[in-house]
Amino acid sequence: PRPCSGTMAAREPPPPPPAPAEPDAAGRYEAVAPHWFYRKVTDTRERWVPFSAQDSDRLEEAHGSGRDDEDLVVPTSGGRYDVHLKKRQRVAVYWDEEVSEVRRCTWFYKGDKDNKYIPYSETFSEELEEAYMVAVTLDEWKKKLESPSREIIILHNPKLMVHYHPVAASDDWGSTPTEQGRPRTVKRGVENIAAEIPNGEPLQIDHLVFVVHGIGPACDIRFRSIVQCVNDFRNVSLSMLQAHFRKAQEQQQIGRVEFLPVNWHSSLHSTGVDVDLERITLPSINRLRHFINDTILDVFFYNSSTYCQTIVDTVASEMNRLYQLFLQRNPLFAGGVSIAGHSLGSLILFDLLTNQKAAPEQDERSPGGSRTTPSSGGVEEVKEILQKLELSEYCDVFEKERMDRQALFLCTEQNLKEMGIPLGPRMKILHYISSQTELQVCVHRGLTPSLSDRDQPPPAHLPLSQVSANYPQLNYKPTIFFAFGSPIGMFLTVRGVKRIDPNYSLPTCKGFFNIFHPFDPVAYRIEPMIVPDVEFEPMLLPHHKGRKRMHLGKGAGSPGPPGSPRPPGQPGPHRPCLSELKEGLTRMSVDLKNNLLGSLRVAWQSFTRAPLPAVEAPAADAEAEGDAGAEKQPDTKPEEPPMAKEETPPPINVGRLNGGNRIDYVLQEKPIESFNEYLFALQGHLCYWESEDTVLLVLKEIYQTQGITLDQPLPGGQ
Repeated sequence: PRPCSGTMAAREPPPPPPAPAEPDAAGRYEAVAPHWFYRKVTDTRERWVPFSAQDSDRLEEAHGSGRDDEDLVVPTSGGRYDVHLKKRQRVAVYWDEEVSEVRRCTWFYKGDKDNKYIPYSETFSEELEEAYMVAVTLDEWKKKLESPSREIIILHNPKLMVHYHPVAASDDWGSTPTEQGRPRTVKRGVENIAAEIPNGEPLQIDHLVFVVHGIGPACDIRFRSIVQCVNDFRNVSLSMLQAHFRKAQEQQQIGRVEFLPVNWHSSLHSTGVDVDLERITLPSINRLRHFINDTILDVFFYNSSTYCQTIVDTVASEMNRLYQLFLQRNPLFAGGVSIAGHSLGSLILFDLLTNQKAAPEQDERSPGGSRTTPSSGGVEEVKEILQKLELSEYCDVFEKERMDRQALFLCTEQNLKEMGIPLGPRMKILHYISSQTELQVCVHRGLTPSLSDRDQPPPAHLPLSQVSANYPQLNYKPTIFFAFGSPIGMFLTVRGVKRIDPNYSLPTCKGFFNIFHPFDPVAYRIEPMIVPDVEFEPMLLPHHKGRKRMHLGKGAGSPGPPGSPRPPGQPGPHRPCLSELKEGLTRMSVDLKNNLLGSLRVAWQSFTRAPLPAVEAPAADAEAEGDAGAEKQPDTKPEEPPMAKEETPPPINVGRLNGGNRIDYVLQEKPIESFNEYLFALQGHLCYWESEDTVLLVLKEIYQTQGITLDQPLPGGQ
């Protein structure tokens, strides 16, 4: 094989394994094909997970390069993990994660707990393989080997190999392993253990999406981390690409979309605030109070100017760090970048985006950090501020620290003290920063700083009002902003914003989608804040298989297409069918319970009456008979009247926040969820990570910016 570099890039598949050894007269031996695994520990449970065939071949090629003395690094799992071959370690690239052990596996035994196969160590596997080769070549079986843990392995024949626990016969002279105990199955080669080997991921990355989590360290109903949830989201996206972008994949027009998690919770709670909270937390109902301190209080932290600054700094700097690291590892990447936020994470991103500067393109890829490199103009501006405060003698100190205006406004008293600024000048500078920050917030809200104007509502054309903080700049311009289960509308309303001007758009991001489950208790709409005078439904997200769910199918009395205007107070598009389904099931259960035979008799009579002409029925019964006939003969009347009523809805101007396109998108609830909205409310807020409909909308909008569409347009799609 070709020699490996320090970090192996994607390559052509390695050459086939060496030809099997020449068979002896007694038998034919073929070398076993190794496969690489890594050890994964979750909740104290250990399991061995196979690498994809693509990654395993790459690792085997590096292993066979003859450079075992060097610490070769092979990127795996789409470049998100590096494998250090010499150390046999798998290390996460973009986030903090415990290092995993890596093993080149050829022989396996069945474990006790979950019947999963566990690989032997590489050294002992070589011993087993050598014994197997001798047994096959000489046709001498019943080979007995002792493992490093003094367990017995017996090779009876090529298809029967067993592993015995060491049941020791203890005495004063020590213990000796025996063959007693329950035997465990031994297998040779990964093809004999029915392991689910992943298909691997396309090497080409078309688009990068950063995903920001909401409150708390857990992101779904199973209390998994943001890394695990984004892994699910990414896996669903790969299956949706194969199902709906097959033509583009076959023509090699697309590769895949990479999703990277952004974690801010750990940084916030590492500031020492947890220790302060612990001192004042009551000892009763300890678990509930700990849960509240760790999750619910994140909302209050974000509304505190002190901790809001920590959160926005962490999110922006982490996204910029990930972006720079991604470009270093993928120098040929030429795609765009989008951002997605769940719950409170969407509000954080919205506040960041509304405070981005649209003009300076030179800052797009400024290296490192969340703030741009200080310019000479910025330093001169600081000098003017110091002269205005009669503190010119400290200009050299600020110039030495390369302090521009933005950095000055981030200074704390401790920072100024460390710079050697005396107490008096420190107070002057801090007072100036505070007054300018308040003025900036007032102007941003459309309010004048005078006391007489504080009671006036903010004007309609400015949709923003945030906690007083210095919002950092991102090193790129996001293509689209996706909000999942977002409370943005509620927070804007609470902040005093009554209306968003239709002409307003995010300074650096032209796309904005607000996606929510109908039972999500945290989600709020955006469009009614732009068009408050017209009531209309959100866009109903098409099912990923191109149909409506059973209980959302069109029925009698259902309104027009999703997104069409409706009179105030009229229920949404799924309510009539939902109520009919509930009423029908309730009525059926009551009938069966009260009088099963009577219900069957009524049903039989209605069935036998169906063929009678409708004109022969009494006038009072004609309408009912006609309705029953229409229900029982769907083939003769395939819902033509509802289709005739379904007209193209008049265009609704929802402003420029999403480039003139619709903003609010509602998922279709599952049939079981429709029976009790309250029971599935929490699940509704945490369902987005594995929602095929959500992922498909994200992919559709991302690839639409590249001129690539779905193989088949989904009904109801925009």
